[in-house]
Amino acid sequence: MLPHAGGRISRLAVAGIELLRSDPTPTTLLWGCYPMVPWAGRVRHGRFEFDGTEFRLPLDAPPHAIHGTGHLAAWEVTDAGRDHCELRCTLDWPLGGTAHQHIVLRPDGVTLLLSVLATERMPAVVGWHPCFHPPQAPELRFGRMYRRDDEGIAVAEFVDVPAHPWDDCFVEPLAAPSLTFDHPECRLAVTLTSDCDHWVVFDELPDALCVEPQSAPPDACNLGSAHVLGPGDLLQRRFDLHWSAPPTHR
Repeated sequence: MLPHAGGRISRLAVAGIELLRSDPTPTTLLWGCYPMVPWAGRVRHGRFEFDGTEFRLPLDAPPHAIHGTGHLAAWEVTDAGRDHCELRCTLDWPLGGTAHQHIVLRPDGVTLLLSVLATERMPAVVGWHPCFHPPQAPELRFGRMYRRDDEGIAVAEFVDVPAHPWDDCFVEPLAAPSLTFDHPECRLAVTLTSDCDHWVVFDELPDALCVEPQSAPPDACNLGSAHVLGPGDLLQRRFDLHWSAPPTHR
């Protein structure tokens, strides 16, 4: 766990298998598992309007803003033990608020809770960005996905799911996303579940697979699908990774 590098889980090893991609450069997006808050995915041109005011965000994925500010923050550890950790950070954006993480490690998995507490009226999206080593057998099946326009931004139109590669937002999972990793001693199956109803999948690189549950689609502040919180309101979502090692047939 690296609180200073965006409250990120930097390493997750099960039965000798490293699940998460590592990277010595903490500013890069494609390593570990980090929270996306107070928005997830890209915000078109780093701009959105809320309650009649236009807000501008840093263009950290030019010409767009991406993945919120939580992954760039130094999080405060408020409680920790052998199997759990609680963290918080103040959100560095014009509308304030605080974010909280609660992480619990179990013998057969890990549970992640992420929440935003508003201090004033604000739109909010939460999600996670785990960057896995490519599994030998990913099972990723969805009913529909958002169409992306020429700028690579999701628009409010659903289309059929195309062939890989993907850098897209999906809805209606046909089964829980699962990843199978081969190891000389076992075959590890990892199942991903969440109460988020949107999943972004990125598999355009040969050495990385990102499967990202989100409470709303990318550019949700412009699409009108972000959750609107009043002062004192809370948005919270859960993400579970469950692993098992079925017998190998070798």
